[in-house]
Amino acid sequence: MRRAAAALAASIRRELLASDASAGPVLVLAGTGDNGGDALFAAAELAADGVEVDVVPTGSRMHPAAAAAVRAAGARVWDAGGEADTGAGEDTAADPAFAQVAERAVLVVDGILGTGTSSDPALRGRARELVERLMPVVARTRATVVAVDLPSGIHPDDGSVPDPTVLRADVTVTFGAAKAGLLIEPGADLAGRVEVVDLGLGRELARMTPLVERA
Repeated sequence: MRRAAAALAASIRRELLASDASAGPVLVLAGTGDNGGDALFAAAELAADGVEVDVVPTGSRMHPAAAAAVRAAGARVWDAGGEADTGAGEDTAADPAFAQVAERAVLVVDGILGTGTSSDPALRGRARELVERLMPVVARTRATVVAVDLPSGIHPDDGSVPDPTVLRADVTVTFGAAKAGLLIEPGADLAGRVEVVDLGLGRELARMTPLVERA
């Protein structure tokens, strides 16, 4: 997870530099599983380097170690209603509404769902509500969107999109190998540029038959 997070943080830094907004702010949507953990550890690296980072959990919990790391690094962690939570019961002076946090973001990290999602990858509940609120904001502000492993809401194997509530990524940083769903429409259209992070899985991958051959 640390290796994946380091590569993700490096990709985010490149995007920030390319947009002349290296100090952020960066908005991280963090899911409850390992995908959210990758996003949080990357966010911790960025915050430790002085980047302004806002974290919004999309579920009732976050990866414990990653959540502790991101708080220790100085990122702001919000609940879904827009209330600041520093982990110590203290409020911050930052904007109290999710809409305001979203408006300020120059880059959004989609760390909601990964390949471990169910056969129906559609977003639900709080996650869906947050993405639905964020989509028109991103379209207006033109914030860069970086997806972690795959854009949340597309099927990793066949690229299907059962619900249109999906953040269209400019860059998808995927781990180990390119998932077929990132190369098959309509998922490919939502994935943007795909960056594959080598996690040393060469032997295991060599024994597998690709669902899609990359050109």
